[in-house]
Amino acid sequence: MSSLKHSIRLRFTLIFIGLVAALLAGLWAVNHWCLERFYMSEKVKDLEQAYVQVDTFVMEEHKEGRNIAEEFQALDELWRSGRRDSTLEENGLVHLIRDLNERSNITMLIMDSANGTLISSERKGDFLSERFLRNVLGKNERPFRIVSKTDQYTLQQSFDPRNKSYYLECWGFLSDNTTSIIMSMPVASIRESAHLSNRLLAYIGLAVLACGSVLIYFTTKMMISPILSLTQLSERMSNLDFDAHYTGTASDEIGVLGHSMNMLSDRLRETIGELKTANLTLQRDIEEKTQIDEMRKEFIANVSHELKTPIALIQGYAEGLTEGMAQEQESRDYYCEVIMDEANKMNHMVKQLLALSALEFGSDVPVMERFNLPELIRGILSSAQIIIEQKGAAVEFAPEGDCYVWADEFKIEEVITNYLNNALNHVEGRRLIRIDIQPREQDVMVSVFNTGSPIASEDLPNLWTKFYKADKARTRAYGGSGIGLSIVKAIMDSHHRECGAENVEDGVRFWFTLEKAQRESG
Repeated sequence: MSSLKHSIRLRFTLIFIGLVAALLAGLWAVNHWCLERFYMSEKVKDLEQAYVQVDTFVMEEHKEGRNIAEEFQALDELWRSGRRDSTLEENGLVHLIRDLNERSNITMLIMDSANGTLISSERKGDFLSERFLRNVLGKNERPFRIVSKTDQYTLQQSFDPRNKSYYLECWGFLSDNTTSIIMSMPVASIRESAHLSNRLLAYIGLAVLACGSVLIYFTTKMMISPILSLTQLSERMSNLDFDAHYTGTASDEIGVLGHSMNMLSDRLRETIGELKTANLTLQRDIEEKTQIDEMRKEFIANVSHELKTPIALIQGYAEGLTEGMAQEQESRDYYCEVIMDEANKMNHMVKQLLALSALEFGSDVPVMERFNLPELIRGILSSAQIIIEQKGAAVEFAPEGDCYVWADEFKIEEVITNYLNNALNHVEGRRLIRIDIQPREQDVMVSVFNTGSPIASEDLPNLWTKFYKADKARTRAYGGSGIGLSIVKAIMDSHHRECGAENVEDGVRFWFTLEKAQRESG
């Protein structure tokens, strides 16, 4: 990040230095090679325009019949006598000559071929007159350069020995071919002026370059700061941290980019969240599929195991009957009873499996109704009285009045019956079974206790699994299939209620809860 900052600052600074240096070099080149030509070109234009203006004025005077020679002679006599005449002094040509002298520093001498000097911008025009004669006679021995030449005049660069400087002069005749003119204009040393200008430009340029470089180096922080913010934002986004947002308020390109990155961050966060949710769902589906496959395999193995014994018994006794092994009526009856008993067990197990499957897949939805729970339990105990007596067990059930609940009465009857049968099959010691109803604030807890050996702690969580048998030998002895408690768990899950089992003093207690209902009045 630091390298980025220095890189951009250095780049901007070098660009600025390069541009300023190029500008200074360009100005120096223009001053060095073009300034003198431009200066001379402008001075030449001034002399040419001055000639045109004087020639035009003189020709207009001739057309109107005025004799400018007489006017200038009278004006000269006035100047020589020290008198003044405003009428003569306001002559247009005089004003033109004065204006050219003041504006362009042009000294001028106008002469007539008959009368000699007409007017001069200097009181004494001897030098200009001498220069004109030397130019006309070709006796100008001093160095000069012809700049331009026409039929009417010649424009040349000459040297002035009086002040040892160069000047431009234009000499020739006006359009009337009787009036001659010579004009002179001093020319400064352009090379020296260009050299001084370049030195001054170098000093100013170096100062501007130094100050500007320092200024732009530090002012680039204003441009780099939002770029650094965007860099930090992109780094955090690359690390899947989408809580960072660009906080700049600028509306330029960087601001637009920052707000676009904010939108990208929000979209990525939503998309990744959706992908995570979809991934979790997919993982859960895979786990469920794996679990279902395992359950299917386990189910097939358990069903095969449970059916193997009765089928073998049925097959064996049926073959015995077929082969005439039971000759006596009593033996045949015994064989038939075994076959029927095993068939009934198989039929009961298949019915339980169908009921459990319906509950697990939600096709057997509970029909909720309000009923009196103690009355239901008393009916179950009455129906099971013969089995209770055969087991030699004592059942205690002493509810304190009525207790109404909301549930599917037939399914709750099956739950209590399974609990009671489980207790009868495992009751030991004092052979006591106790059924309790405990109303609570929001629900009712029903528990079935039996004296006997405790259940191993590692077996308690697995009691509700299909075909699981904590004591396989004993379960086989009373014909259990390991499905009854699974049906209990499925019924309670369909009611969205809880059930469980725990070891208590002298035995084991199974319990479940139901929604409590108020007793109807009247």
